[in-house]
Amino acid sequence: MHDKTGFSHQFPASTLREYDIRGIVGETLHETDAFAIGRTFGSMVARKGGSRVTVGRDGRLSSPAMARAVIAGLVASGMQVTDIGCGPTPMLYYAATVAEADGAVMVTGSHNPSNYNGFKMMLGRKPFFGAQIQELGRLAAAGNVEPEGEGSVEEKDVSDAYLARLLEDWEGGDRMLNVVWDTGNGAAGEIVARLVQALPGRHMVLNAEIDGRFPAHHPDPTVPKNLEQLVAAVKKQGADIGIAFDGDADRIGIVDDTGEILFGDQFLVLLARDVLAAHPGAMIIADVKASQVLFDQIAAAGGTPLMWKTGHSLIKSKMAETGAPLAGEMSGHIFFADKWYGFDDAIYAAIRVLNAVNRSGESVSAFRKSLPQVINTPELRFDCAEDRKFEVVAEVAERLRADGATVSETDGVRVTTEDGWWLLRASNTQAVLVARAEAGSAEGLARLKQILASQLAASGLAPDFSGANSGH
Repeated sequence: MHDKTGFSHQFPASTLREYDIRGIVGETLHETDAFAIGRTFGSMVARKGGSRVTVGRDGRLSSPAMARAVIAGLVASGMQVTDIGCGPTPMLYYAATVAEADGAVMVTGSHNPSNYNGFKMMLGRKPFFGAQIQELGRLAAAGNVEPEGEGSVEEKDVSDAYLARLLEDWEGGDRMLNVVWDTGNGAAGEIVARLVQALPGRHMVLNAEIDGRFPAHHPDPTVPKNLEQLVAAVKKQGADIGIAFDGDADRIGIVDDTGEILFGDQFLVLLARDVLAAHPGAMIIADVKASQVLFDQIAAAGGTPLMWKTGHSLIKSKMAETGAPLAGEMSGHIFFADKWYGFDDAIYAAIRVLNAVNRSGESVSAFRKSLPQVINTPELRFDCAEDRKFEVVAEVAERLRADGATVSETDGVRVTTEDGWWLLRASNTQAVLVARAEAGSAEGLARLKQILASQLAASGLAPDFSGANSGH
C-alpha cells in the first residue's frame, strides 16, 4: 500500500548499517531522515498488527530535535507513541519490554563522536537489524508506507520503575565496597547518580552531568585513553573497583583496585562463574574475538561455552534461540537473561559485577591475576574496500582449509595452532578487516602474526603490526 501524500525518502547508503542507522548530523543525517525513519518504521509496525511504539533519546545536542522528528513520523503512521525522554538505551529496552510495546526507537549516537547520531530499534521484543534495516530503506525510497493516520504521543517518566527494577537484583553482602563510576557525560549520568544513593558502601560518580559535547573524554570504555580519569580516581580513592559506560550505557568497562583495566572477556569470567553457580551446565555465549581463556574458564566452571558471531543484535538473537542465561562481547556488551530480559544493559551488568565481587570475597585484582596469563594483540583493523572485505576472508578460509588448518568459520576465520589462535573477520559496519591474535608467549604471538600477515599478503594486503601487543 502506498501513502497518498506522496511520501518517499532516500537515505544515504552509509547510514543504513548492520545494527543501527547512524550518520554525521548535518552531513549524512538530518531531521528529514529521522521523520522518514518514524514514518517507515511505524508502517512496518502497523503491517505486523502493532500500534504502540516507545521512543527514548540520549544526551546529544541533536537528540531532542531528532526525537521530535522521529515521533512526528511515527504519529503520521498512526502509532501511539510513549516518549520516555532522555536516558540510557537499556532504559528504553526495559520500558518497551515491560509495556509489551510493538516497537521501540532509541535516538543515540552511542560511543561515537558528538557530531554523530543514530537510531537503534526493536520490533516487538526482538532487535531490528540487518536485512530489516535495508528493507526500511527500500520501503522509504519507494514511498511504500501506510496511508497517513492520526497517532498520539504520551510522555512518561519510567526512571523510577527502571531504578527500582535494577535494585531488585542487588544482593548486598557484608563488604562495603568503595566504587568509582564514570558515566562519561553520557546518558547514564542521572540514573547512576540516583542508583548509588540507594547502594551501601562508598560511591563517587565522575562526569555525571549529561553533556552531549562530552567535555571530559570520549564515551567509549574499550579505549584505554578514555579510562585514564577513572584509573586515577580509583587509585586516589583507594577504591575496590572502577566502572565506566559508553555514551548510551549499553557497554561497560571495568578497572580493578590497582587501576588495571579488565577486558570484556575477563570480567565475563567473573559473571559466568556467578551465573553457573545458580545454573549448573548452562550455556554461556561469547563472541569470536574473546580470549580462549574465557571459553576454557566457562567449561572449568561447569558451563557450556558457545563461540558466536560478533554484534549485539546477533548475540541477542542467539541467546533467545538457545535459552542461554548470559552472553558477552569483547566490546563490553553484556546480556543477562538470568533474572533480566536478555538485552544488553551496562548499568544492570554493573549491579551483577558488584554482586559477584561481594560474593567472591577477593579483590578484583586478585581475580584478574588468578586467570591464566596470555599475550594478545588489541583489535587490529586494516582498511579494505567494502566490496573486497568478505572476499578476502573467503580466500583466506579456502587456503587454510587446503592446508588442513584447525579453523572455526563461525564469523570470519578463527585459527587454532599450538601457539594459540588468530582471528580475521570482515567488519559488519565499516570498510575494514578486523584481526586479533593470542598466544602463551611472545615468540608464539610473533609466529601467529606472521601467519596472519602472510595470509593477508596472499590476498594483496600489506598489514602494519607495529605496536600490536598487549598482555591479559
